[in-house]
Amino acid sequence: THITPAYLFSSTASHNLYEVSGVEVGQHFYWQVSTYQVHGQVLITSWVVIAILLSLAFIGTRNLRTIPSGSQNLVEYVLEFLRDLARTQIGEEYRAWVPFIGTMFLFIFVSNWSGALIPWRIFELPQGELAAPTNDINTTVALALLTSVAYFYAGLRKRGLSYFGKYVQPTPILLPINILEDFTKPLSLSFRLFGNILADELVVAVLISLVPLVIPIPMMLLGLFTSAIQALIFATLAAAYIGESMEGHH
Repeated sequence: THITPAYLFSSTASHNLYEVSGVEVGQHFYWQVSTYQVHGQVLITSWVVIAILLSLAFIGTRNLRTIPSGSQNLVEYVLEFLRDLARTQIGEEYRAWVPFIGTMFLFIFVSNWSGALIPWRIFELPQGELAAPTNDINTTVALALLTSVAYFYAGLRKRGLSYFGKYVQPTPILLPINILEDFTKPLSLSFRLFGNILADELVVAVLISLVPLVIPIPMMLLGLFTSAIQALIFATLAAAYIGESMEGHH
């Protein structure tokens, strides 16, 4: 009489653990293009973000005036902000990199805010669910790899093959560490952005499910603030890496 309940409990517990271990985390909606699987849900939200940016750019520049007003004021303010950011981090040769740094900042900024302001989950998909583009590790890794390509290109273009001399500075003993640094940069960029955006959306989702009214609102406002900060951090670090690669080692 005492053995049977224990056996049943053990069997039930094992069955529950088996069910939990069988749950798939992060199901996605894929498009099959020839022999490739394309991550459809990220592309959909990315296209929405790109459409928003293009619309804002068109509205702000369709009727340019010598004395700006309205939306033109906003566009010029954003451009001036991005110029200052690039100039501070890169230096005198910042102008060529303003489009790249600006695109990174604006795409990440609007992507992050779209996750906080647009109820993506109300749009049903056959599998998975819609979310901000930066809520997916594939997007943040792609942005980080683009940054890596950019600072390698900047260094090689400015200093030629002497760029690789940085790996043995200030002493050849640091060669493995300096090489490892080039791998840790994109990793830290991608996981920092992905982790913060994912955590913010999860916290808000949990609060809304527990306390639907009032309480989640301050967290959503805080999420908008942290989303903007994350875009600024990514763009600042990208510019700093580019500026560093263009500097000479003395």
